[in-house]
Amino acid sequence: MVTRLYTHPIFLEHLTPPGHPERPDRLRAIERVLNDEAFNALDRVTAPQGDEATILYAHPEDFVARVRAAIPESGIASIDADTSASPKSWQAVVTAIGAANAAVDDVFEGSVANAFVAARPPGHHAEKTTAMGFCLFNTAAIAARYAQKKHGAERVAIVDWDVHHGNGTQDIFWDDPSVLYCSTHQMPLYPGTGAKSETGAGNIVNAPLAPQTGSDMFRDALLSRVLPALDNFAPDLIIISAGFDAHHRDPLAEINLSEDDFDWATGQLLERAGRHSGNRLVSLLEGGYDLQGLAFSVAAHVGRLMKG
Repeated sequence: MVTRLYTHPIFLEHLTPPGHPERPDRLRAIERVLNDEAFNALDRVTAPQGDEATILYAHPEDFVARVRAAIPESGIASIDADTSASPKSWQAVVTAIGAANAAVDDVFEGSVANAFVAARPPGHHAEKTTAMGFCLFNTAAIAARYAQKKHGAERVAIVDWDVHHGNGTQDIFWDDPSVLYCSTHQMPLYPGTGAKSETGAGNIVNAPLAPQTGSDMFRDALLSRVLPALDNFAPDLIIISAGFDAHHRDPLAEINLSEDDFDWATGQLLERAGRHSGNRLVSLLEGGYDLQGLAFSVAAHVGRLMKG
């Protein structure tokens, strides 16, 4: 059983303004590090085009139409202050969804041990009816719903360790106890959500971290809040919203993790997937804006996925 890597050249063609942190070079840095011989055993697959109808699993039709209409024929269009779109952005985001859903198929069909989707744009800030925070559609939320509709998953857990709170994922599943959403994130920080008191239908577990927090507090948050919630929930599938911007080199936040922390956290979630989910685990790239920190962290994460 292998770890499958999904990516596609179209993800490089989602363009952002000069100086924007969410840039194509992020995927180039990941590609370079994963070309090391240590990753020769990765099963590398070109991401398939997604079924646009699956976007409606998490977003209403009028919102989807608005996003599509905002895609420019040339240049770069602003969706909000820090979210933009270019002519190939629609194809990129639909392919990201296709990759995530294909990874869900893979783990339910037992054809791979687990999967990592190296795609952009990210998705976890996209709310039901709002594109924001570099995100157009919520890939993780769509994949969770896809697992329920296609594979009959009764309970899906999304664990989000991006340094920014996944307000979009929380918004989409706020009153849905069939999906557990757990997040570690810096607070205060964009987008301003993610307090411990935000619990939805009892299915939202936020573990905010103070600025300058390091490994000890991050690991404690997983051990004391996230992992017990996973054990109580016993999901049929674990999806990771794998942002790597809590790395100490990242310019957008003030959490001081190292790649060893992402290795450890990956191992903890693999253990829970083995315990509860028939080893079904899919990881989706979210943030991470220092190229070296991102590359080293992804290498540690994928290396740990490959160990099983």
